[in-house]
Amino acid sequence: MRILKYVLSTLVLSAVALSSVSAIASPAEPKNGVEYKTLPTPQPVDTGKKVEVLEFFDYACPHCHALDPSLTAWVKKQGDSIVFKRTHISRTNTELPQQKMFYTLEAMGLLNESLHSKIFAEMHVNRNRMNRDELVFDFIAKQGIDRQKFTDTYRGMGVQGRVRKAAAMMDTYGVDSWPMFAIDGKYVTSPSMADEGVKAAKTEADLHAQGFQVMDILVAKAKAEKK
Repeated sequence: MRILKYVLSTLVLSAVALSSVSAIASPAEPKNGVEYKTLPTPQPVDTGKKVEVLEFFDYACPHCHALDPSLTAWVKKQGDSIVFKRTHISRTNTELPQQKMFYTLEAMGLLNESLHSKIFAEMHVNRNRMNRDELVFDFIAKQGIDRQKFTDTYRGMGVQGRVRKAAAMMDTYGVDSWPMFAIDGKYVTSPSMADEGVKAAKTEADLHAQGFQVMDILVAKAKAEKK
């Protein structure tokens, strides 16, 4: 009888331990208005059955730079289930050469992950802030891009229109800090928002991990809503 009681006790303790580990490993359901927000008016997306994930970012932002490698890995992990897009933020009454560089490269079809990472490195590792047009043009020329074609596009009406659209999108999505993510035109979240409910993050890497957990759940939610 004593042996039987010991075995039963051990089984119960083991079950409790496994339950605790599972609870820690499984992220809690994020709360609307805390870890994420639902937009009052859903915005149109053009991604069909795939979920749109839109990042609002700033090349000058150290947090955007720190997040970028793990964000690239997260996007790759999603495979064909999402369409990932970026919007470079605007600042009120301030012309940002880095923002115009982003939209110029995008308009010319030259923006890829390699160049995107090089721009972050140039600003945050090499300390070239690229806060003047000529600094942007010099950097672009070093990448083997035709300086005159880039300059003409940079100064054209098309890029100005993209800058205005970015400012309008920030208002529509309620973007007041970055990096911030919009999921399928319905939900917005960020690494800092993801920590609001639990206050568990100790490092920026912890914030990133929590942010991606919330994004995983929101992507799954948006995918289910498309069915």
